[in-house]
Amino acid sequence: MTTKQVTRSTFDEVMVPTYSPSQIVPVRGEGSRVWDQEGREYVDFAGGIAVTALGHCHPVMVKALTEQANKIWHLSNVMTNEPALRLASKLVDATFADRVFFANSGAEANEAAFKLARKYAYDNFGPEKNEIIAFTNSFHGRTLFTVSVGGQPKYRIGFEPAPGGITHVPFNDLEALKAVISERTCAVVMEPIQGEGGILPATAEFAKAVRELCDQHNALLVFDEVQSGMGRSGSLFAYMEIGVTPDILSSAKSLGGGFPIGAMLTTDKVAASFGFGSHGSTYGGNALACAVAESVLDEINRPSVLEGVKRKHALFREALEAINAKYHVFKEIRGMGLLIGAELVEPYASNAKAFIGAGAEEGVMILTASTNTLRFAPSLVIPEEDIKEGMARLEKAIAKMVSQ
Repeated sequence: MTTKQVTRSTFDEVMVPTYSPSQIVPVRGEGSRVWDQEGREYVDFAGGIAVTALGHCHPVMVKALTEQANKIWHLSNVMTNEPALRLASKLVDATFADRVFFANSGAEANEAAFKLARKYAYDNFGPEKNEIIAFTNSFHGRTLFTVSVGGQPKYRIGFEPAPGGITHVPFNDLEALKAVISERTCAVVMEPIQGEGGILPATAEFAKAVRELCDQHNALLVFDEVQSGMGRSGSLFAYMEIGVTPDILSSAKSLGGGFPIGAMLTTDKVAASFGFGSHGSTYGGNALACAVAESVLDEINRPSVLEGVKRKHALFREALEAINAKYHVFKEIRGMGLLIGAELVEPYASNAKAFIGAGAEEGVMILTASTNTLRFAPSLVIPEEDIKEGMARLEKAIAKMVSQ
């Protein structure tokens, strides 16, 4: 078999144009460093959009993958497998949940969560209790159902008619929620930290009040922790940081550390509504994916790693504040753990993507969130020297941006 030589231009020739990727084509990664086709090195503060929680090619993950690759890859859910059972057991032991459903992505985990919320209400209260309340600027995936629950119309326009029975209210606005929640509400869906919406954390007071309102109206509280989960907040899941327990939780991204997997976690009471044949996934619970995710969970769910996340948050914040003291480009620095947003001031707020390109030129990979915020979602075990080096490179990029 011959290996075809490919470049960035190959993308424009053969890929559906849903993305506009950087001109950089990474070919190798180790820890929090990445090298492209030209041999250039980058410090990775992007983490594959909050996915590579243990960095690139972590030896624990490589070992888990190669060992499982020599055993069994796939069975489908006609049969179960040992890695799936071990991973589910560990997730149950580590969280509020009693039951787990495995999927392939965050969108699929959320699709399962939203379907389960409606099915639970149907089974226990009747078909009229079907309304879902979500929040403006939220993001829950790219399926038709999840873009409809997501509070950003730009992802939904052109794909209508969208599923009905969904209402959006402003995030962290308790009075707005009180005005619309009713006995017809089957679920309130929220991200503990809005990711794509701009790295906006829910206040603890708001989250607690949402929990109380859900209880009052027999509605389920669904936490989308696809981006905020698996140690990124400094706790295994962000609900633990804010002290509010959901009825359903979705996880993906960092769960697989780069191998595609999603999970929906819930209680025995709620899980009962997903009886035999009510939902499914051919690849969900794949043995390779679950073996890798088990190794990720074991590595992340240790005090030294979780405490390190909080310490590294402080290093990022200090460095960003020092940059801002020099160049005055940030309106606000916010977030939790190693999910950090730096909102840009005018006139840069409408051109956040330019900072990604400037950073790449200086050898640092960053992200945007919303249209006006720089997002940092690096490995949870990123060495402190990589944080310092990456921030030095970012400062050079910002200095060039403000001098233009």
